[in-house]
Amino acid sequence: MELKTTAHIISHSHWDREWYMPFEKHRYHLVKLIDTLIDLFEKGENFQSFHLDGQTIILEDYLQIRPSKKETIKKLIQEKKLHIGPWYVLQDAFLTSSEANVRNMQYGLQDAKEYGTVSMLGYFPDTFGVYGQAPQLLKQAGINTAAFGRGVKPTGFNNMVSDAKTFESPYSELKWQSPDGSTVLGILFANWYSNGNEIPVDPVEAKKYWETKLQDAKKYSSTPHLLFMNGCDHQPVQVNIAEAIKVAEELFPNVMFVHSNFDDYMEILQQSLPAQLQTITGELRNQRTDGWSTLVNTASARIYLKQMNQECQTLLEKVAEPLSVFSYFLGHEYPRDYLRYAWKMLMENHTHDSICGCSVDEVHREMVTRFEKVHQTASMIIEEKANQIISHISTNHAKEGAIPVVVFNTSGNTRDVVVEKDIELEKIFFAEMPFSEIPEHLRSKPLPALKLVDCNGTEYVCETKEGDVRFGYDLPDDGFRRPYFTRIVKLTFLAEELPCFGYKTYFLTTTTKPSENRSQSILKNARELENEYVHVTVHENGSYTVKDKQTGNIFNNLGIYDNSGDIGNEYMYRKPNGEVPLTTKDLQAQIKVLEDSSIRSILEIVHEWDIPKEADEQLKDEKEKLVWHKDRKSGRSSEMITIRLTTLLQLDKNAKGPTVKVSIDNQAKDHRLRVLFPTELKTKEHVADSVFEVAKRPNTPEREWENPSFDHHQQAFVSMSDGKYGLTIANKGLQEYEILDQEHTIAVTILRSTSELGDWGFFPTDDAQCLGTNHAEWMVIPHRGTVVESGAFKDAYSFQIPVTAVQTDVHDGTLPVEKTFFTWEGEALAISSMKLAEERNDVIVRWFNTSEKETTLIALPGKGKNGYKSSIIEDINQQFESAQLQEKVLPFEIISLGWQVEE
Repeated sequence: MELKTTAHIISHSHWDREWYMPFEKHRYHLVKLIDTLIDLFEKGENFQSFHLDGQTIILEDYLQIRPSKKETIKKLIQEKKLHIGPWYVLQDAFLTSSEANVRNMQYGLQDAKEYGTVSMLGYFPDTFGVYGQAPQLLKQAGINTAAFGRGVKPTGFNNMVSDAKTFESPYSELKWQSPDGSTVLGILFANWYSNGNEIPVDPVEAKKYWETKLQDAKKYSSTPHLLFMNGCDHQPVQVNIAEAIKVAEELFPNVMFVHSNFDDYMEILQQSLPAQLQTITGELRNQRTDGWSTLVNTASARIYLKQMNQECQTLLEKVAEPLSVFSYFLGHEYPRDYLRYAWKMLMENHTHDSICGCSVDEVHREMVTRFEKVHQTASMIIEEKANQIISHISTNHAKEGAIPVVVFNTSGNTRDVVVEKDIELEKIFFAEMPFSEIPEHLRSKPLPALKLVDCNGTEYVCETKEGDVRFGYDLPDDGFRRPYFTRIVKLTFLAEELPCFGYKTYFLTTTTKPSENRSQSILKNARELENEYVHVTVHENGSYTVKDKQTGNIFNNLGIYDNSGDIGNEYMYRKPNGEVPLTTKDLQAQIKVLEDSSIRSILEIVHEWDIPKEADEQLKDEKEKLVWHKDRKSGRSSEMITIRLTTLLQLDKNAKGPTVKVSIDNQAKDHRLRVLFPTELKTKEHVADSVFEVAKRPNTPEREWENPSFDHHQQAFVSMSDGKYGLTIANKGLQEYEILDQEHTIAVTILRSTSELGDWGFFPTDDAQCLGTNHAEWMVIPHRGTVVESGAFKDAYSFQIPVTAVQTDVHDGTLPVEKTFFTWEGEALAISSMKLAEERNDVIVRWFNTSEKETTLIALPGKGKNGYKSSIIEDINQQFESAQLQEKVLPFEIISLGWQVEE
C-alpha cells in the first residue's frame, strides 16, 4: 500500500544575529518577532509551533529587552510550542576551534535545560560547510540527526539552489559518517531552508505554489514525508499559516498538510526511510560542484578577526583553563562563572556571518571590542591562577637577592621554548620617595652583571638587556592601590624540557664574573642561521632555503610573496580574468641582522613593492549593478602604489624550524597577498588541521570544479609529505590556503582586501580593505615522513600556545620548584583541553586520535580518584578501577577522560 504524501511545514526564521545590519538593529526586529509569537500562542489562533533556529542565544538577546517574559518563554518551550537548541550560537564550523565547537554544544544544552526541553537536532542550516567530525560530536551528545543546507549540493547567488548534474546524494536524506565511523542521519535542505516560505492563502496562487513546491520536494525525498521550511533569513512569522494550510488541504486532498516541528518530523521520517541511503563521508565542503559558492574565502576576509579569535581561543582553552585546574588542585576556587562569561562573549563573535568577516563594517567593529573583553578576562584569570599556584611553590632555594621566575607550560606536551620576560629589577613605591625623582634615580644606577640558575646553582645561557623605567602599581587584596616606578631588564633564555602540564622555576641573580656557559651563535653570517635542527639561508629576493639537518632534505626558495587582484567580495575571492599574479621573486630585498645570540637570531627582510593601487573603474559599476562575482570583467588599475613588507625571520635554539613575522603596510585596495612554500614533494594529496581532525584533502578538485581557485580552510597547520620527507606550515590565525600545481606549492593567504559584503544587495564595506598595518605569523617545520608519523603536529600546535612566565619573590611553600600536575602518553594523540566539568568539580581532559591507527592512551591524573571515560557533554560512562587511566583509542576517535579530585 502506497503511503500518503505528507507535507511537514515547519515555521522558523533563520536568525543571523548580525549581518547586513549591526546587532542592535537586528535585535530590534527579533524582539518584534518573538512578541508576535507570544501573542499568537496566547491567543490560541491554531499556530502550533515555531523552531527558534537552533541557538539559545536568541533567548538571551530577547530577554535582555523583555526580562519580564522569561516565565512566558519557559512555559511555551515546555509546552513544545517554541523549540530551542542544541547550540548556543549558529557558529561557523571551520573558523572556530575544536573546543569552541564543543563549548557551543555544552552551553546550548545547558541553557536549554534551564527551560525544560531541547530539540535534539544537529542544526547547520546555513553553515559554510561542516567539519568531518561533526557526526562524532553529535553522537557523543546523544544526537542522531543533522540538518544542513551547504556542503553537498551547490548554492548560488542569494542562496539560490542550483540543480547540478552532479549531486553527492540522490536524496535529501542520507547517511553522514565521520572518519571514526560515527554515523547520523543527514537531512539536506535540497531546496534550501526557505522552500516553504510565504505560503499563499489565495486559492489560485496556492495551487500554483504547491504544484511547484511539492514536485521540487518529491524530486529529492526518499520517503513520502516532505519537509517545507516556512521562513528564511530574519523572516517575520507567517501569522496566517493555519489558513494557508487549510487552503492547501482543500486543493490537494491526497496530501496531508501538517504544521509540524523537527521532533515529530524526525520521528516519523525514521520509520519510513528506505533500506539503502547514500553515505557521505567526512567534510561537507562542496567538492563536486562548480566551486563558485562554497564561501571558503570567508577564511581570508578580515584576517585580523581570525587572528584575534585564535589568540582568545588559545588563551581560554590552552592557558586559563589548565592553570585554573592546577590552582583548583591546591584548594583554590575554579573560576567557572568567569570562564563561562568569557566563552559566551567569544561565541558571540562565532556566528557564521561574524567570524567569517562577511558583514557590514559596524558588525566587525563591535566584534573587536568583544575580542578585547575576552582577552582582558582571560588575562586576569591567567594572572590570578598563576600567582595562586606560585604562592605554594618554595622559591627560597637561591642566594639572597635572587629573583625567581616561574615558567608554566600548559600545552600538554613537554617542550623547549625561548622565554622573553620583562623583569622588574628594582621598584620604588611613591610612598618611599618623591615620585618625580624616582625615574632618574633608577636610571642612574649601573646595570649589574646577571646570570640565570636553577635551585641547584646550574647556570643557563641567557641574554639580559637594559630596559626602560616604567610606571606600575600593585592592587593589594587588603589595601589601597600602591603606585611605583620600576627598572626593567629584558631577559631572554631557553627553557628546556618544560614539564607537561606543569612548571619550572628559574632564578635571576647577580654575578661577579662573566658567564662561561656560552654556546655558538645561531647567526652564521649576515644571510645564514643555524641551530640543532635546521640551516636557513636567506636570498637576495628575501626568500629563504631551509635544510632539514635530520634528513638532509632541502626546501628551496620559501617565503616568496604573491599578489593578485580581487574583484570578488567578503564571501568569495575572484581574480581578474587572465591576470598573472605579481611576486617578489625578482624584487631586491633589504636584509639586515636584527638580533644575534646563541639563544635567538633574527634577520629583518624589507620589500618595497609597487602593486596596482586598486581595481579599475568598472568594478564600481559591476558592484552597483549586482553583477555576480564570477561574471565580472573588471581588472586592476594602471596606477601603482607602494606597499612595504617587513619580514622578521627568526630562529631559536632547539626550534624545529624558523618562525616568521611580517608587518604589511597595506596602501592598496582590491587585492590578495599570499606567501608561497614550494615543497617539490610529489604527492596527490595533503593534510590540514581541522576540527578534531588532521583532514586529508586532494591537491586538485573534482572534474566538476570550474573556479580557477581551489582554496581550503585550516586551523593550526597545513602539511605535505611524499612519505619520506614532509613540510608543515603552522600559523596563528591564517585560515586560508591553496595547493598550487607548480612545484606542489603551499600558498597561505596573509591579507585580503575587498570592498563589499557581496550577497543579496550592494553593501559597501570600506573597512574590509584592511588599509594600514596588518600582521601575519607562521612557522616552517621540515620533518621526516608525515606530520603525524614524525610528531611534527605537536610542534605545530605548540606554536600557537604561549608559555606563561611570572616573576615572583622568595618565599616558603609546599610545592617543589619543578612539577608536573598531570602526565599522559599516547602515540598520535593530540590534546584538546583540560578543564573542570561544567556541572560538577571533576577534571575532564580531552584528546583526539590524529591517525588512522588504533592507539593506547595512558593517563596518570594528579590527586585523582574514580576515573571514567566521558564524552563531549561530560557524562560518566565507563569507570576505571585503578588510579591509572588506560584506554584504547580508535582511529580518529575523540576521547574524554574524567576523574574526581581528592580532597
